Amino acid sequence: MTMNRPARGVPRVPTLPTGDQVATYGTYLEAQKAVDHLADQEFPVENVTIVGTDLRMVERVTGRLTYSRIALAGLASGAWFGLFVGLLLSIFSTGEQAFLPILPAMAIGAAFGILFSVISYALTGGKRDFTSTSQIVAGSYSLLCAAEHAGRARALLAQVGGVRGPMTPPPATTPPTAQTPPTPPTPPAP
Repeated sequence: MTMNRPARGVPRVPTLPTGDQVATYGTYLEAQKAVDHLADQEFPVENVTIVGTDLRMVERVTGRLTYSRIALAGLASGAWFGLFVGLLLSIFSTGEQAFLPILPAMAIGAAFGILFSVISYALTGGKRDFTSTSQIVAGSYSLLCAAEHAGRARALLAQVGGVRGPMTPPPATTPPTAQTPPTPPTPPAP
């Protein structure tokens, strides 16, 4: 569950976050689970930031647009608008005919919805004959933590085996040495 309340110390203008990287995860859900674990351990999570890196805009095509789909969508949105107008008119009507304007308003709204959606689709000239959804997706998610709390955060995340990514320096590699020539095979004994 996401709570969107303003936190203290959160800048009002876009700024890059600061802090030490304590973990890196492949998905947002893994990063969220890590912060949840820190919160369960009574860690001061207000010092933690989830940063998505390697951002990509992903557009998933969901279907093909046709005049019938456009007309159906226009009918639905027009009918909803007509229902809203009809309800407003019925509020100000008195007597037995209070709900009389609802059905005609829905019908008129549906007709105008079809008309406007088909005309606007025809004016595009077939340049975008598909439906899609777009979202920004990160390649990885890093947890940054204020320097004074970073060591404890790493230790708490290591308890659950959740620390992933370049948290420790890679092992030192030995420089390549001159190879010794291969020894010739020994002949089989007679």
